[in-house]
Amino acid sequence: MFRRRVELHPIRKLKEFFWPSSGWKRSFQYGWRRVWRLSGSPHAIALGVSAGVFASCTPLFGFHIMMAMLIAWVIRGNLVASALGTFVGNPLTFPFIFLVVYEVGTFMVGVPAGHVDPDIEGMVQQAGAFDRLLPHLVPLLVGSVPVGIVAGCVFYVITRSGVEAYQSKRRSLLEERAKMRADAAAENSSGAGSLGMTNGDAI
Repeated sequence: MFRRRVELHPIRKLKEFFWPSSGWKRSFQYGWRRVWRLSGSPHAIALGVSAGVFASCTPLFGFHIMMAMLIAWVIRGNLVASALGTFVGNPLTFPFIFLVVYEVGTFMVGVPAGHVDPDIEGMVQQAGAFDRLLPHLVPLLVGSVPVGIVAGCVFYVITRSGVEAYQSKRRSLLEERAKMRADAAAENSSGAGSLGMTNGDAI
């Protein structure tokens, strides 16, 4: 769906993931233009983007697009928009997203926020790493649900208003162009009729 014409080298792919060659600002602008230009109702497109945003709030790395499309399919959102919505989660936003998600999760499950072990790398290398990481994974999973719902609702409103404005402007432009073509056709028809009458009078 979003494959490049020329496949990039793995190192270049990694660099593009953390810092696109066009810059993050232009990448975001390009992504939003892609969303606005999608075919479909503003409601369906906004639902798709919301599904992508919700999926990006979960710690299920590698499954965000798949999860977003599944949610969009269930709620009848636009599948392409759901994939584009996952771009909200990126190396610049993930630290902030998961900080909020973790704080909400620890509050919901009752884990004291002050007892977080920051040495994640050391924990992974020790025996029983999964058991040590599980207490941190549970708050991320639990906290991602309310944070994802709130973020999804916010992006639903933003996306729907943007798509409605774009589609309305596009309809007006198409109607104006159709009117101009109709006026030009009428003028040509009128000119041809006048020319025919003139030639008939001359005969």
